[in-house]
Amino acid sequence: MTLNPLDDRVVVQPLEAEETTAGGIVLPDAAREKPQRGKVVAVGPGRLLDSGERCAISVGVGDEVLFGKYGGTEIEVDGDEVKILRESDILAKVEG
Repeated sequence: MTLNPLDDRVVVQPLEAEETTAGGIVLPDAAREKPQRGKVVAVGPGRLLDSGERCAISVGVGDEVLFGKYGGTEIEVDGDEVKILRESDILAKVEG
């Protein structure tokens, strides 16, 4: 299934949560934090301005981004968990 987000929405595939701590302790599934980092899978055309023009979105497909822990809506597509976020829910783009 292909998702085409509307307006300023972005589809992000969250990266896997860390399985071990910095000290080497293996974490069970229940103790892992929700991932806050993901890869952009699809981008909408941009928010519609009062003038009728579209505002360009500052992230693109393939970018790695950081988002809020509880931001967006989680859905399952073809067995994969993805999040649909508004552009304003994205906190930063990861460089390098």
